[in-house]
Amino acid sequence: MTRTKAQGAATAPVLTTRALNRATLARQLLLRRSPMSAAAAVEHLVGLQAQEVKPPYVALAARLDGFAPEELSGLLADRAVVRMVTLRSTIHLHTADDALTLRPLVQPARDREVNMKQFREGLVGVDLDRLSALARDLVEDEPRTMRQLREALLAEWPDADPQALAVAARCKLPLVQVTPRGLWGKSGRVALTTVEHWLDRPAEPPASADSAVLRYLAAFGPASVRDMQTWAGLTRMRPIFERLRPRLVTFRDPNGVELFDLPDAPRPDPDTPAPPRLLPEFDNLLLSHADRTRVIPAAQRGRTWQVNTFSRPFLVDGFLAGVWWLYDDALVIEPFTEAAEAARDEVAAEAERMLRVLCPGESYDIRFGAVAR
Repeated sequence: MTRTKAQGAATAPVLTTRALNRATLARQLLLRRSPMSAAAAVEHLVGLQAQEVKPPYVALAARLDGFAPEELSGLLADRAVVRMVTLRSTIHLHTADDALTLRPLVQPARDREVNMKQFREGLVGVDLDRLSALARDLVEDEPRTMRQLREALLAEWPDADPQALAVAARCKLPLVQVTPRGLWGKSGRVALTTVEHWLDRPAEPPASADSAVLRYLAAFGPASVRDMQTWAGLTRMRPIFERLRPRLVTFRDPNGVELFDLPDAPRPDPDTPAPPRLLPEFDNLLLSHADRTRVIPAAQRGRTWQVNTFSRPFLVDGFLAGVWWLYDDALVIEPFTEAAEAARDEVAAEAERMLRVLCPGESYDIRFGAVAR
């Protein structure tokens, strides 16, 4: 007798929280550092959070063996990778190929963003097609700051809300932040042009939803449909997973939620050691699942968030264990748990290694705060 999908899901093997943790860390290159290049890592991880300049460098320092920040900076300078708004309407650093294909894939989400009430009310009377064409002409003539772009659009639609005009331009066009913004050891204001103009390549068809699911599972699986939708900022992905079901394996999490995965993807033993890792703010490891308990214990939920900022997390035994801060003369570690305090030597060694990679020749004290309860 043929089993139904529901029956199959109900009898699928259960993966414990630790099993999910170790599988995800393996995909994220956080169980052991990878020898792969920075470009290969950015591609494998389907981009890195890049709201600020330094997080992608910190992310790769935690994941790659032999990484030097100049490697990633060189990729940006050569336009092999770019910084642009893609997943979840946040700035990511992507390979050039992904920038040209992933942004069109998530364009429906950007269109919904423009139509949100707080922006729509400020765009009454604005022809969005004309806005898109005018903004493209402006930024392809020369890179523009958001203020310059906003002022030019406001001259065309003086009764519109300036912020809504800027949001509309950002959502309608695939805008990249041009260098020197993002380069290691250099500074530069945010100036924008289109990805096609910056890369001198024509627009490409969107990445297929099927390939996006498979790549997401390779970097973040095993995962549910809701997990993938959270990562991408997309909706209605269930039919894609169902179409791919014959090519995938399924599990259940401790709450009975169905999880999908690639058959040959790594799923290490739950007791595999997970060394401490210092991560950047907004690292995708912590933001790319609807259920984040595979990395963030329930007791620590929300503890990396503060008013208008997101602290830099560190992991002990694979789970969020505290936050860290880098000041002018010290790297300060604030543990959340007694386990983090007990791993003080290992955490300090990891901090020292990160400083050697990202701040060679500079002197910092490493200090521990009291366990924050």
